[in-house]
Amino acid sequence: MYGIILAGGSGSRLWPLSRELYPKQLLNLNSDKSLLQTTFERLKFCMPSENILSITNTKHTSNVRMQLGALTESPIVLAEPVSKNTAPAIALAAKYIMQKSNSDPVILVVPSDHLIEDTEKFLSTVKKGEKLAEEGYIVTFGIEPAYPETGYGYINTLEEIENGYRVKEFVEKPDLETAKKYVTAGTYFWNSGIFMFKASTLTAEIQKYAPEIAKNSQNIDFNKTGDIPFIEFDKMPNISIDYAVMEKSDRIALVKLESDWNDLGSWQSIYDVSPKDKNDNVFIGHVLDKGSKGSFVYASSKLVATIGLEDTVIIETEDAILACKKDRTQEVKHIYETLKKQNDDTHLIHKTVYRPWGFYTVIAQGDGFQTKIIHVNPGQKLSLQSHNHRSEHWVVLNGMAKVILEGKELVLSPGHSVDIPLKAIHSLQNPYKDNLEIIEVQKGDLLLEEDIIRYEDMYGRV
Repeated sequence: MYGIILAGGSGSRLWPLSRELYPKQLLNLNSDKSLLQTTFERLKFCMPSENILSITNTKHTSNVRMQLGALTESPIVLAEPVSKNTAPAIALAAKYIMQKSNSDPVILVVPSDHLIEDTEKFLSTVKKGEKLAEEGYIVTFGIEPAYPETGYGYINTLEEIENGYRVKEFVEKPDLETAKKYVTAGTYFWNSGIFMFKASTLTAEIQKYAPEIAKNSQNIDFNKTGDIPFIEFDKMPNISIDYAVMEKSDRIALVKLESDWNDLGSWQSIYDVSPKDKNDNVFIGHVLDKGSKGSFVYASSKLVATIGLEDTVIIETEDAILACKKDRTQEVKHIYETLKKQNDDTHLIHKTVYRPWGFYTVIAQGDGFQTKIIHVNPGQKLSLQSHNHRSEHWVVLNGMAKVILEGKELVLSPGHSVDIPLKAIHSLQNPYKDNLEIIEVQKGDLLLEEDIIRYEDMYGRV
């Protein structure tokens, strides 16, 4: 068996903690590991780690590879040059697996943002699905609805077959009255977004129902390249696997997921799975409360003091605060979309940005200048690079810094500094055992991350 982890989402309903360049699957929301990492570890119960492929957008590739690199020696990560939804991503990931394995395996496709803690029951459900997939079905895993949820799509089933059900139809997220009817009918399941199929079955159904994807896939040969070419991928339609194949095919079967399951897609869902105090509150971070009930407060960088809240959500980050009623957290997506339309960077990036070598935090910025604190982990180094639009000044705060500047090597201890002139080729490195922290002051007419020309990079970003 092989696995595909879909790790390209934006997590807009978990703003302001989730941002476009650091979305929810990369966050540690309910444990010391990210949702992506716990998804990978769950799949390891079903298959060898070398059989697991993750596909993500190119802007997340280095972070995805870094996180999975902490769990396995050589993670397989495919990068989509542009976002085209799940159908093209799954089609090309399946083709990659077929070509690299030279076989026709059963493939399990999972989102990277689900919470499933009972791995034994998850494994037993997967085994049932595997039998149906071997028979030529595309298997979807359904959740028996516990209540009339309006935030999920539903799947209506027909008669039972061995290990599952035949599928009648997929239906969109319903209003409350329709959801109540679905629950009463007893034939509807929540759509988990988890799929399983033989690679040849999916290929045949895509050729039949999504010929444009099949046609554009023909020009991509992973035996010749390990990358997805932009020119070919950009021709793909922007369409989900549900619309492209699942809602049209007559070879769909549903297996009821026996394990626990939660789609951590909103602050309400995070609240639901979190431990609560005697007043049904969830407080994370530095929170001081008096008399609140049924509320969720998340403080990431400051003290948040609350008095007498009821059924309220407050999320504090370095540069944004969200406050809303707990039953309206699905609407956070509209705030995110408005910020995106307004070109407000608050939807895009945090003040603290994680990189394969560590992270940096923007502490001040203005007309023509920007100041960061840069943290480099032991044994890591930034790429050998230059900038066309800015100079930099570095001051070491903690640790020892190895600096490469125009071919010369400098070693700086705390309190020492160095100037990086415009267009100078340079690198910041930490070959030592202790963490390295520096202050970086940038000056220039264009202070963007895009103003980086890389010459060498240990993380493959050249």
